[in-house]
Amino acid sequence: MVRLLSDIFIFGLVLLLIYLIKNNILSISVAVALFTYKTNIMTNFMDNISLLLDEVKNFNVSTDRVFAIIEKKEFVEEKFSHGHLKKVNGNFEFKNVSFAYDNYKVIDNMSFQINSGETVAFVGKSGAGKSTIFNLLGKIYDVNKGKILIEGVDINTLDEDSIRGNITIISQNPYIFNMSIKDNFRLVKENITEEEIIESLKLSCLYDFVKSLPEGLDTIIGEGGTNLSGGQRQRLAIARALVQETKIILFDEATSALDNETQRDIQTAIDNLKGKYTILIIAHRLSTIKNADRILLIENGQVQAEGKHQELLKKSSTYKKLYESEIVENK
Repeated sequence: MVRLLSDIFIFGLVLLLIYLIKNNILSISVAVALFTYKTNIMTNFMDNISLLLDEVKNFNVSTDRVFAIIEKKEFVEEKFSHGHLKKVNGNFEFKNVSFAYDNYKVIDNMSFQINSGETVAFVGKSGAGKSTIFNLLGKIYDVNKGKILIEGVDINTLDEDSIRGNITIISQNPYIFNMSIKDNFRLVKENITEEEIIESLKLSCLYDFVKSLPEGLDTIIGEGGTNLSGGQRQRLAIARALVQETKIILFDEATSALDNETQRDIQTAIDNLKGKYTILIIAHRLSTIKNADRILLIENGQVQAEGKHQELLKKSSTYKKLYESEIVENK
């Protein structure tokens, strides 16, 4: 298309110059100069046409994606009910829950109960269903069978705020926005005070670092937190979660990609929260959950064993193998 337009333009320009010369409007020398200058004109013209075509292509892709969501072609619309919990203390229960992705069963008649203020860890091999537990609790997926109860109430009868407004998830790669530390907090709590920010930074073991920065809380931390280390991003995510004042905090393998020293800092931050929040941890490294109130071993879609770290080492051969394999890897 661009080549065709270029040829048409040159042909049209030649005809125009011939006409202007014939009618003594232009001299031959001026016409030759204008024809020579066509290279610059054509280069700019072709560049602009190419840019326009690229933008049209991007626009079409973007609109396809937007309308796929709006018209619900690709994604199933999330459905919540109208029940509302005025207060959530952090108690919840899985009651004979089963769930499958298409035809692949991940959770099979699973039952367990978590009490307010407990720190509970979920361990098991990859694909055992640990992350699925978090997804079901946040109602990202609906259970196929059984019930999930928050404060004794089936989550299928609750509104979105009662569920997600009381749960904070801290993932392995939390997203930090390209703005100041203070503004990252304001995104989750608009009217937050500086005292609240400082308190949450102290609990997450990040206050000393922020205090050492020349601009302190006003420091711009880059897109995705590029100016921070992995451990600092995790601790900032923990601090940001605290100011949301949710009673349930989920750590989805939040320390798996960190070195041992940084991992200890994150562990200290988590220990500072014990008893104040209901904390659930999916752990890749078993060394990070030794201090958990309970550890649930997930295998074949069920809770195969539970107890404290030392108890499981004695009564569960699977847990012992997982722990020993981790020791070998770290040597």
